[in-house]
Amino acid sequence: MSKSAQKRAIENYRSRLTKRGIVRFELQALEADRDLIRVLARKLSEEGPESGNLRRTVQQAVSGEPPKPGGILNALRRSPLVGADLDVTRPREEGRKVDL
Repeated sequence: MSKSAQKRAIENYRSRLTKRGIVRFELQALEADRDLIRVLARKLSEEGPESGNLRRTVQQAVSGEPPKPGGILNALRRSPLVGADLDVTRPREEGRKVDL
């Protein structure tokens, strides 16, 4: 007996997801968190820097460990302005004269 077209389609879809490294699993949570968990799972399954940042943030939040030192420096190093030739010098002014 052959499988129905719908069952084959589901198997093919899940096979493609597995090739991408995505797996199905069940979890238990509050009904109010359903949309949050779905959006979070969708964002984490995407490739790119945004998903990596989100993954690190969530891992840090659930681990309970304090952030590692040097976070601001690392963020500045990832800035798109790194290497840009910006003139950040300020003109030197004497200031205003005040009659005391």
